[in-house]
Amino acid sequence: MKVRTRFAPSPTGYLHIGGARTALFSWLYAKKMGGEFVLRIEDTDRERSTQEAVDAILEGMAWLGLSHDEGPIYQTDRYDKYKEVIQTLLDQGDAYYCNCSRERLDEMREQQKANKQKPKYDGCCREKGLTEADDTVVRFKNPLQGEVEIVDHVRGKVVISNQELDDLIIQRSDGNPTYNLTVVVDDRDMQISHVIRGDDHLNNTPRQINILKALGAHIPEYAHVPMINGTDGKKLSKRRDAVSVMQYRDDGYLKEAVINYLVRLGWSYGDQEIFSLEEMIEKFDIDDINKSSSSLSVEKLQWLNQHYMKQMTAEQLAEALQFYIQQANLDISNGPDLTDVMKVYQERCSTLVELVEDIRYFYEGITEYNPKQAKKQFKPAAKEVLQALKEAYENLENWQAEDIHKVVESTVEKLEVGFGKVGQPLRLAVTGHGKSPSIDITLELLGKQKTLSRIADAISFIGD
Repeated sequence: MKVRTRFAPSPTGYLHIGGARTALFSWLYAKKMGGEFVLRIEDTDRERSTQEAVDAILEGMAWLGLSHDEGPIYQTDRYDKYKEVIQTLLDQGDAYYCNCSRERLDEMREQQKANKQKPKYDGCCREKGLTEADDTVVRFKNPLQGEVEIVDHVRGKVVISNQELDDLIIQRSDGNPTYNLTVVVDDRDMQISHVIRGDDHLNNTPRQINILKALGAHIPEYAHVPMINGTDGKKLSKRRDAVSVMQYRDDGYLKEAVINYLVRLGWSYGDQEIFSLEEMIEKFDIDDINKSSSSLSVEKLQWLNQHYMKQMTAEQLAEALQFYIQQANLDISNGPDLTDVMKVYQERCSTLVELVEDIRYFYEGITEYNPKQAKKQFKPAAKEVLQALKEAYENLENWQAEDIHKVVESTVEKLEVGFGKVGQPLRLAVTGHGKSPSIDITLELLGKQKTLSRIADAISFIGD
């Protein structure tokens, strides 16, 4: 059977980081095995599903580069197929109508809890032979004996007794099919060979296998992936963690870094940390997915992002920065060539957002100085230093880094002070925050007029 994997998100929000990892694992395995990757939108929850969420999922997949070979297929377009299958199950005696009220079910479960029994449907309507009515649901007639064996690529062999399962609802009273029915029909019709999904679905798997068996369908292979924890090792939280894939983009991370980060959240290949996409496809195996949960690490992601930023050419980095420049409303027309700036900055920042903020001073005037740095560097003695630099730079004809540096050296010798007493006040005067590459290269990029103007402003700021 040809390898066919699928990613089947519910469009009730953004593309979650856990969902993105599942999509990546499914995509990688399909690519590795020369198979196909199917994108399915499970939108049967009409109250919570939105077109905005569908768009967000598609946008996230596109940004990550996880292209699908088939789809997107929408479950709401397949209602006739689900009804047909439900009728088939009814006709062959593998499903039945149930009219148990909510009150009866609640009372039944409370009694089971009181008796320290596992709450489950008691099969009240199983043999009543009811027909369809306004208040009836359809339940799958789960086998009463035997076991369901799941051969899981992550967890190994998992065996569940049928006595642990109950007759789950496959069609609600309003006629809509339920998740466990639709996913089975879809996996059968789309010939899914491998189901890679979060281990929170493991309890659904034996139920789905029993329905597949009742339909005489092929049973896919499964790989239930452990959940991702937050940076504190606990369950992911929107308040503490960046859980949306597009949030990572907005925070200034390259998609290559995010993909590399995601693949290492629960999968490993020896001690290797950096993987190109080609290496991921070549080396990925669902049998190597870790059994234990992984935790997010901002430090690891920043390290990876910095690595990928360093690997880019200055031209590529300048191009990647365009989105963030627009987001930051930064006008780069009044300043040095962006590619030249990237040549000296690409090893200094860990995110593209940070990079935009760090180079802002090249293109915008300084409205304020970093208070902590100003208190430390703009002491009265710094005024004499800045005045000496200003005079020397006014007379400097060749505005190149080498000659700019010689002015700093001559000022150090002339005033008989340490290099820090000259370089640090100068750096703060021209940047506003005191962070930059070597001061000579910084001033060359900034230009003579801006440099002189900013030194003059700093002298005025220090005052008498």
